[in-house]
Amino acid sequence: MDISSYKFVGRKLIIKLKDRICESPEELLGSKLFLEILNKCVHDLAKKNSPLLNIFGKAINEIKNADLKILIEVFTFLEKMSIEHVSKVVKDSGEFIKDPYNLHLFVEHLYNYWREFERFLICDSEGDVLDKRPYRTFNTTIESLTHVVRRTYRDVQENITGKHPNIYRQVRAGAEIATIALPKELTLPNGVYNKLKDIPVIRQILLYPPLLINPPMNKRTGKFERVQSNPLDLIELDKNEWLCYPALVGDLLIQVYIHERFYELGFTLSNLFELADDANISRKPDAVFAFGVPGNELDQLSPFPTIFYEDEANGLLVGAIPNRDEFGYFGYLKKMILTLYNIKMMKKGRMPYHGSMVRVLMKGNKSATILTIGDTGAGKSETLEAFRSIGGDRIEDIIIIADDMGSLDIDREGKVIGYGTEIGAFVRLDDLQPGYAFGQLDRTIIMNPSQVNARVVLPVTTYENITRGFPVDYVLYANNYEEVDEDHPIIDKILNAETALNVFREGTAMSKGTTTSTGLVHTYFVNVFGAVQYKSQHDEIAKRFFEVFYKNNTYVGQLRTRLGINGWERKGPEEAALKLLEMINKN
Repeated sequence: MDISSYKFVGRKLIIKLKDRICESPEELLGSKLFLEILNKCVHDLAKKNSPLLNIFGKAINEIKNADLKILIEVFTFLEKMSIEHVSKVVKDSGEFIKDPYNLHLFVEHLYNYWREFERFLICDSEGDVLDKRPYRTFNTTIESLTHVVRRTYRDVQENITGKHPNIYRQVRAGAEIATIALPKELTLPNGVYNKLKDIPVIRQILLYPPLLINPPMNKRTGKFERVQSNPLDLIELDKNEWLCYPALVGDLLIQVYIHERFYELGFTLSNLFELADDANISRKPDAVFAFGVPGNELDQLSPFPTIFYEDEANGLLVGAIPNRDEFGYFGYLKKMILTLYNIKMMKKGRMPYHGSMVRVLMKGNKSATILTIGDTGAGKSETLEAFRSIGGDRIEDIIIIADDMGSLDIDREGKVIGYGTEIGAFVRLDDLQPGYAFGQLDRTIIMNPSQVNARVVLPVTTYENITRGFPVDYVLYANNYEEVDEDHPIIDKILNAETALNVFREGTAMSKGTTTSTGLVHTYFVNVFGAVQYKSQHDEIAKRFFEVFYKNNTYVGQLRTRLGINGWERKGPEEAALKLLEMINKN
């Protein structure tokens, strides 16, 4: 089949396949998609009154569909032969080839115009075995499309100019992201949840990182509101517009349903949460979440319609966020998932935390597990990165257990055990070290790089590390707003549980522009992601855990990162990391 099953959604192009994709330049140039891309490109150039359209040899308003078809025929023969021979085989081609230089510029523009779209390839053969040999499927789809597009472009350009390039740049010429998404039998309750059962489930994803995406928003505002009605009662979901990403969030299964308007954000989840395998998706999910609900139905449930519902009868949490540009930010997607996780943890008697946790293995058999609790932009990830850089040869390994969110449990021996949720990190680009030692940049997805709060999403640990469970040695509050002096050291021990609870409850931080809040803010346990909504329940849990910390002589204190103070964005986390290193070496 050719690439005729496709859809434009804004600047996104979604191509759906049930078997093969075009395999030759003739099929590519003869496809409906190529004609539409050419038509869109010409229309865009016409609005700018571009001289590139002089290749048509007529006034811009006189260019017709028939002219586009002749141009496609010219391209078809230019892929095979040099420009001087085309006029002999293509009728009415004289105007197109009389100025080879302008034709060359037009082809270059058309190629770049195509690549400006965010291009997704979805293999959705029902009843097929595409997910049994995913590499073969990807090879015959996205790899084939990339090769054919690149080959066609290069052959046409070389036959126009009569020259071979000296430098070949292997840019992403086909799709940027491909997925195998199939209908799967999921363990969901009947009734309103039947609306979700026919939506294809993502089984494999192929990315070409580093990826650069520009979602419509670069900040998050408000908190997630608990409502008393199931949002699924109000909404309808067209299975052709949705995909399900079954995410393993810690040891929970959360089925995340992504609307096509936000596909680029949905596929970014693959750098943050483990994709559930067949064994895991066969079990009942702990939560479901619809991200990108069309219409205004959710506005009936809350003034700020980023909402969740606790379905006690079915033991499920249900999240929903509308399909509007104001919610087109990865933070809404990630944080709702983590809110659902945190609520589930509290139901189990575990204490959720908003922070990072690492296991540091030093040379000389010294080790420590450090939990740093802090708000977004408090310096948790930045201090960890600096720690890795400064530690150098003194550190054998750093095991990342949690980058942003996790939970604590108490084992049979009375030890506090820490768990994580994410295999990846969602990090501010502005606050990264120049050397960027925090992960592999070539696996990164970069968001809104030219804006405030530009972010990167990249894998930083393994699923085994976040679910294994590690005894906690240090519990630190990430203080990003206070200067350091004799009375306020970089690391400041808190002497009793009551004082510690007050510090953590107060949740003071200097906003770093990651949300619409500015200046000094206070958030209960720096955690609006479930803890605030279930405050009384969280309070009881937190009191119990802090009493255990002090009973076990766990180090509890503040870590002053100074990330929120101008001029200390990099030096502050570096000095905090250095003090942490010294403290671990002494103990």
